[in-house]
Amino acid sequence: MKATILLLLALLGILPLAAQSTEQLSSPDGKYVFSFNPHDGRLTYSLLYKGKTVVSDGDLGINIDNHLIEKAMGIPQDTARLWSSSMRLIKVDRSTADTTWEPLYGEQDFIRDHYNTMTLHFEKGSAEQGSGTAYDKRQRYALDIIVRLYDEGLAFRYHFPESGNGLFVHVTQELTTFSFPSGTTAWHEAWAQGPFHHVALQTSATVDGRRIWQDVSERPLLLSLSDGLYAAVGEAALSNYVRGKLRLVKDDVLGIAMYDDADVIPPYSTPWRFVMAAERPVELINNKQLLLSLNAPSRYEGDGRKLNDYIRPGRAFRCCKLDKEWIKKSIDFAHNFGIEYVELDAGWYGPEMKVASSALRVSAQRDFTLREICDYARSKGVGIWLYVNQRALYNQLDSILPLYQQVGVKGIKFGFVQVGNQMWTTWLHDAVKKCAEHKLMVDIHDEYRPTGWSRTYPNLMTQEGIGGNEEMPDARHNTTLPFTRFLAGPADYTLCYFNGRVKNTKAHQLAMSVVYYSPIQFLFWYDLPTAYKGEQELNFWKDCPTVWDESKALDGLPGEYIVQARRSGSSWFVGVLNGKEPRTITVNTTDFLPKKGKYAMSLYQDDPKLSTRTKVSTTQRTIKSGERITLPLLKSGGAAIEFKKVK
Repeated sequence: MKATILLLLALLGILPLAAQSTEQLSSPDGKYVFSFNPHDGRLTYSLLYKGKTVVSDGDLGINIDNHLIEKAMGIPQDTARLWSSSMRLIKVDRSTADTTWEPLYGEQDFIRDHYNTMTLHFEKGSAEQGSGTAYDKRQRYALDIIVRLYDEGLAFRYHFPESGNGLFVHVTQELTTFSFPSGTTAWHEAWAQGPFHHVALQTSATVDGRRIWQDVSERPLLLSLSDGLYAAVGEAALSNYVRGKLRLVKDDVLGIAMYDDADVIPPYSTPWRFVMAAERPVELINNKQLLLSLNAPSRYEGDGRKLNDYIRPGRAFRCCKLDKEWIKKSIDFAHNFGIEYVELDAGWYGPEMKVASSALRVSAQRDFTLREICDYARSKGVGIWLYVNQRALYNQLDSILPLYQQVGVKGIKFGFVQVGNQMWTTWLHDAVKKCAEHKLMVDIHDEYRPTGWSRTYPNLMTQEGIGGNEEMPDARHNTTLPFTRFLAGPADYTLCYFNGRVKNTKAHQLAMSVVYYSPIQFLFWYDLPTAYKGEQELNFWKDCPTVWDESKALDGLPGEYIVQARRSGSSWFVGVLNGKEPRTITVNTTDFLPKKGKYAMSLYQDDPKLSTRTKVSTTQRTIKSGERITLPLLKSGGAAIEFKKVK
């Protein structure tokens, strides 16, 4: 009788959450265990990986404030607020999914989408009155917490089911927290193009005398846990909501920092929050396809990776001397080198920050037309991209898209986009959709960071949101990026080669084309087409694709070094970036090459003894799988290797 009464009280929401049962979920391989542990009026959870604590006593929940509409309807104002309190768990649904999908292009030829899922259905309001009147139904609100556990990590989101009241939901706060073991450290980055600082998850942590956690941190955030694990926390499937960065709530506890409030109309699901854990940090890199799987499929999936008539990955050359002579020189250089695209950079239609500058036409100060440039490029097998500032995009998008499609432009690089709040996030993704309707590819620059949405709209080829070569970062920064920013997706780092301001060696720059994934990969940033003098090592860039059939991060530590291998067809490419201390590493070919067969290996590495201006040596020989390749690496150096199968 007592147990029956307790169950009845729990269902009616009279019994505190502390007395309600724990719900658990495991990943398909059993390595992750998620536990929902309500207590003390809180919706809390924990996460284990291989028996080790990743998150303990983390909070779940979301707050809304619909007080104006609720007041107008005569509903008590606290009915819809504080969704983390007075919630009744009314049902739990469980299921399993195991499918594979083929991206139109990417780092893998197929991705397995395998997870166990649990949906926690909550309700709050006046259900205990039980009268069934319309008034009482209006006082009831529903919230689902959807939890997925992959072998790659945890993901969860909040879902507002369609309700009888028909109202929008004004979200004011996400209560999600991640409570990590004491002693955890993080690679804090205050803005998308900013520097990294490896600091403790402590309110007292300082950098240059300033408390670093006064600033929220970008996502995904890399963490080193005190028990030896590494973890990454981030956001997936953001499209018409507000950006969520990470803030330090208290020592060792991170929370979601919403950019602003959000207004949604149920049924609606918020972006996913994800946590990945690993014993070796490179395992996080190898598991990052999780983000793409959390996004909705595109209409192109299932086509056997057959590209459609306008989405074409490739390399690009930036033309910043905007007269006919230099544009044609750039196109000729691209044609001769094997680069697929030339981009006309800022200024082709006038001062980019001026409202009067119309992206419908070339500036009167220029000596060319779009049509003649596109026609000349087409005759050379080269496509044209155009830089367009958001000011012009916002004012003229519906006019410029059909024009660009008509003259043969292949893609648009969005400049100085606004990001963060719901309006600009929605506008930006709607603009990408419109570009797809006009068969135009997109590269978004400045502070935009991906969350996997390019799965849904694969014409979004790449984006900046990275401290790339415009900032000329050092090797510590460059060897941190694969474990942080690149977990979120492709990045337009803008690879340099000849420019004298680069702080790293030429072999370091050469290897970036493998280590840094970007389906549209800009090469020779800041360089003129006359800079190239036939350097032998640049054959590596000629051969190196921008999309892949298979990718494996082999070894590395954040800020120290990274070894990345990728396959295209039967050929393998390896890129090695070293940090700010010299070291020797060994590449074991059994980690990626098939056991049988011979390969023609071309090895490019730094050699300061050479008298050439780039000081990169070239070694060619035949090897078998199983051989070990020892690479002495200079400070801020690197190496690039190509393996072609011998028939």
